[in-house]
Amino acid sequence: MANFILFSLLIVSLPFLATAAPCGGSCGDLNDCDGQLICINGKCNDDPDIGTHTCGTPSGPSGGGGGGSGSMSAVLTLNDFSEGGDGGGPSECDGRYHANTERVVALSTRWYAGGSRCGKMIRITARNGRTTTAKVVDECDSNDGCENNIVDGSDAVWKALGLNEDLGRVPVSWSMA
Repeated sequence: MANFILFSLLIVSLPFLATAAPCGGSCGDLNDCDGQLICINGKCNDDPDIGTHTCGTPSGPSGGGGGGSGSMSAVLTLNDFSEGGDGGGPSECDGRYHANTERVVALSTRWYAGGSRCGKMIRITARNGRTTTAKVVDECDSNDGCENNIVDGSDAVWKALGLNEDLGRVPVSWSMA
């Protein structure tokens, strides 16, 4: 009987004895990570939504949260950055329009980070395994209808990834190149 009680106490207390994973630690959900860290792609990382810096770099991919590989899950949408295209006015970063043959993107407001990624290259990976790079030239304004997880890519980006543009939205991952 004493063994049964001891065993029962051990089973009941096991969840309280478990420690949360630190930066880069393996995780399955938010509760597996320490403090304000969140689980992204199976690893505990800084939360890009609240800007934690526990893991040593600003939140977001590679100076942007995502840990290890720095890869962030996103939705790739199609944008026409040319004059008269659905992108509206000229790009925020350089005040220019861009041909559909250029591999360029607009990032959601939180990833655009006040323009700190302007002119920088990102690496985009589609679920079909194909990868390309593209230059950040614009913001997909989350305060004006753009979702928080968007990489808005040109026709050239979609073609380089071998994606069907008629889909309009596809899951991808991205990181700084």
